[in-house]
Amino acid sequence: MNRESPVKNRFFVLPLLVLLLISIKPLAGQANQKVFKTVVYIPVGVTLQMKDRHWLESSWATIRSQLHVDKVYLETYRSRKLADESLVSDVKKFFTDQGVEVSGAICFSDEDNGQFVSFTYTKPEDRAYVKHVSEMTAKLFDEIILDDFFFANTKKPSDIAAKGNLSWTDFRLKTMDEVSRDLVVDAARAVNPKVKIIIKYPNWYEHFQGNGYDLAEQPKIFDEIYTGTETRDPVNTDQNLQQYESYEIMRYFDEVAPGRNGGGWVDTYSIRYIDRYAEQLWLTIFGKAREMTLFNYALLLRDATPGERPWANASSNLQWEKISARSNGKPIFASVAGDALDQVKTFAGKLGNPIGIASYRPPHATGEDFLHNFLGMIGIPIELYPIFPSQANVILLTEGASFDPNLVSEVKQQLTAGKTVIMTSGLWHALEGKGVEDLDEIRYTDHKVGATNFIGGFGPGSGTDLGHSDAPILIPQLRFLTNDAWPVVRGIADDNGFPMLLMNEYGSGRLYVMTIPENFADLYRIPGPTLNALRSYILGNFPVRIESPAKVSLFAYDNGTFIVESFQDKSTNVTVLATNAASLTDLVSGQQISGNAHKPRHPAEPATTAFSFDVAPHSYRVFRGGKVN
Repeated sequence: MNRESPVKNRFFVLPLLVLLLISIKPLAGQANQKVFKTVVYIPVGVTLQMKDRHWLESSWATIRSQLHVDKVYLETYRSRKLADESLVSDVKKFFTDQGVEVSGAICFSDEDNGQFVSFTYTKPEDRAYVKHVSEMTAKLFDEIILDDFFFANTKKPSDIAAKGNLSWTDFRLKTMDEVSRDLVVDAARAVNPKVKIIIKYPNWYEHFQGNGYDLAEQPKIFDEIYTGTETRDPVNTDQNLQQYESYEIMRYFDEVAPGRNGGGWVDTYSIRYIDRYAEQLWLTIFGKAREMTLFNYALLLRDATPGERPWANASSNLQWEKISARSNGKPIFASVAGDALDQVKTFAGKLGNPIGIASYRPPHATGEDFLHNFLGMIGIPIELYPIFPSQANVILLTEGASFDPNLVSEVKQQLTAGKTVIMTSGLWHALEGKGVEDLDEIRYTDHKVGATNFIGGFGPGSGTDLGHSDAPILIPQLRFLTNDAWPVVRGIADDNGFPMLLMNEYGSGRLYVMTIPENFADLYRIPGPTLNALRSYILGNFPVRIESPAKVSLFAYDNGTFIVESFQDKSTNVTVLATNAASLTDLVSGQQISGNAHKPRHPAEPATTAFSFDVAPHSYRVFRGGKVN
């Protein structure tokens, strides 16, 4: 979601001197994109400013000098501001004359009071206004995207009366499904039968249902969906979204609406260092977005600064001097976006279909919210599904999966078929008393301990030292029956051991229960050797995995390509363990990396070839594995 007020976006005219310094000729390397389209979103405030033809022409010359643009979304309405049809038509013609595709856009926000306010969809006058905006915009465009304020969050007297005995979640889901059909899609199609309507969803997918976003029904109502991949700063912002989500949410929404997820969407808000903006763009493309939408036109014209970058002198993917040279010493956000997207164009078309450990979140589930993204940040690649992924040989399930009333039965079927299931401690707790005891007599307790040291061991014996954390990691105590379940990874607190990963056999399959820290961010405190051990069990026969500290992510594809990206502030050594590769080729530099045989540490770990290399801070490396003959 766009965290800046929908009515208080600030716009400016770039100083004439800057315009003279920046060539209006597109930069070298900005060829037409084949793998993804670069799209710029134009809010209605900017649409209205484009009445000034001089400003329109000069601002567009500035943007296109820094950034190849294939398409714009031109907004007609936001927060009680409605552009007139003649202006929208004039601006649309300007861009089409420039060879740029133009689609319509609507932001169904009401007047702003400092927070985000929706229309009151129980008020007849608001309903009539929404219908009018839909009809007017459909007259002008054959494709319309809805910005992510299309939800319900009012609790006015008319809402309270209409809600009756329903929960707010159920009432809002019902309301927004009806509004989507009647006031938007059907209203627009009555005016323009050819129109395609796209609903753009924001980044807070774990909580959608509470505001009426319906991932179960709305994808059936709209022609396409769209993905908010803006994660911004992971520490200081409202939702503390982890960087990996810019990739993972693309993958999830691809599974929600297969073939109909239009693209990803990133803004420039709330970043402490400029790399964070570029990272969001890269991760969106790594998730195979068909379009990369940049919010918004005016923000791309703003001055960009490097921010807090202790790694400024490192050879990271984002080179500030290069961006500064691109813009003749006057970097704007379009300069940063242009550089970031030009980089990934060189290899994006070589990536196959994304693969990861299958996981499951029913559309309206809550529980261990956003945990998948923390797991992605410790090097566990996730492919998240809205339906139970019974076809997968390995499934990782978090607490949200408990919203499926048939989950225990589905897990039993997987295990009976000889497959592997990893369940988190939160999920185990949620399923107690619902049949999970038939899998194993593990008990979740209310006792907590602070683990500082870690030990691994498959079978009897004292085990192997797996390192220590820089501070205690608070974990729930799981109790188990000796020789019924085995703690293959243990945390030590005050000379006592507690399971971090329990293993059990069921039917022909293998069940793991993974203990999740009380603070998910403490996963990053787990020492590298412990993470390596956890990955070796959880990833099983996955074709590639990494050995590294936390805050290093892996993105894998079905054609043998993969990406390792570090979010560390320093250069990090990473070892890749591949099951079917004799060598690696860096798809950017062409460098060949040879490997050595890696001996499995335990019977559950496959034989692999190990490849070691360094990854610069806040940077990625892209490889293709050469197959073993």
